[in-house]
Amino acid sequence: MLQKLKYYDYTLIITPLVLTAFGLVMIYSASMVTAVVVDGVESTYYLKRQAMWFGIGFIAFIFTSIFPYQYYQKLMKIIVLSVLLLLVALLFAGTEVNNAKSWLQIGPMSLQPSEFAKLALIMYLSSVYSKKQAYIDRFGIGVLPPLIMTCVFVGLIVIQPDIGTASIVFLIACSVIISSGIRWKHIGILIAIGIVLAAIAAPSMVTDERISRFTGAYKPFETPDSDGYQLIQSYVAIGVGGLTGEGLGQSVQKLGYLTQAYTDFIMAVIAEELGFVGVVLVIGLLAIIVLRGIFISRKCTDSFGALLAIGISSMVGIQAFINLGAISGILPITGVTLPFVSYGGTSLLVLLISMGILNNIAMNVRKRESEAGDPNESQYTNIKHINRGGNNGRFKAY
Repeated sequence: MLQKLKYYDYTLIITPLVLTAFGLVMIYSASMVTAVVVDGVESTYYLKRQAMWFGIGFIAFIFTSIFPYQYYQKLMKIIVLSVLLLLVALLFAGTEVNNAKSWLQIGPMSLQPSEFAKLALIMYLSSVYSKKQAYIDRFGIGVLPPLIMTCVFVGLIVIQPDIGTASIVFLIACSVIISSGIRWKHIGILIAIGIVLAAIAAPSMVTDERISRFTGAYKPFETPDSDGYQLIQSYVAIGVGGLTGEGLGQSVQKLGYLTQAYTDFIMAVIAEELGFVGVVLVIGLLAIIVLRGIFISRKCTDSFGALLAIGISSMVGIQAFINLGAISGILPITGVTLPFVSYGGTSLLVLLISMGILNNIAMNVRKRESEAGDPNESQYTNIKHINRGGNNGRFKAY
């Protein structure tokens, strides 16, 4: 066991744990007044619940760091079926929160199955496309079949309805599919199919509530008391923070102005209390995780591990981008949390599990390099999309 410890990627251990610990501090700061005044509970209520999930997630993180990632391929049917059953169960026994039936109440705990769906779909697509490398250039048998399962996952999340999470799941799937080595012309075909399906679905998807989200994002000052209210309060928090902020715990916007500041708008509180410095610190730590995951994927010698690393990195990066886009008015508000930092037990659990898996992939890479002797002369796998040549769009090792 001690021999294995030297192979772990300590950047991927320390960084997510530091972010999570920082998130606990900011969750307490952003929620303590709301907990007492609005919810009528003790000031540490949300802190304690998130800390409980952190404890569960940390155990899962250790387990997945040790558990060989290759075995997930053997467990794929069980993983996919379990998550699908949870998503279907929402249709009959889901708890509605913010007009979306996205939660399952299991005893004292609430689970959000769509969070598990992100990781399950990453595993599924990575497994299937790694097995199809010999004929990945053939659209009918190499590219298309896994997309059916992707549509099932996305569809079950859309009907909750949870458009924000569905968008993340869709974009994560796209990152894995594109990285699998399919031809550019097949990507063009998929984009064309997507445009047609979106045009067909658009009339039924457009509602007054969803239109208001765009109005609130791009014309907030035209509706300052309704659709644009939350974004304007976010702007105020960000503007007041300046370079170094007002000081930890000194946010005014969290005192009832910025609603649910401890969830998807926690970065606005960070900006107000810790300023530009705090924001850069959080974004920098998230960027380290994403870039480290991509770096590991390029060095992994088997396509399943490489695609799995790409998918996990994309999950963190895409979710962070959508959250930051919402608080800054670049994207409509969708309720997407900031990875590791925002309040959300299921999200934190899935992220820590994912970090454990990514660390296990990194451990295998480092162990292989050590056994090979000079790491500069080991054979790396580059996830590179190739449109022509002898490899026919498959992974190229050099």
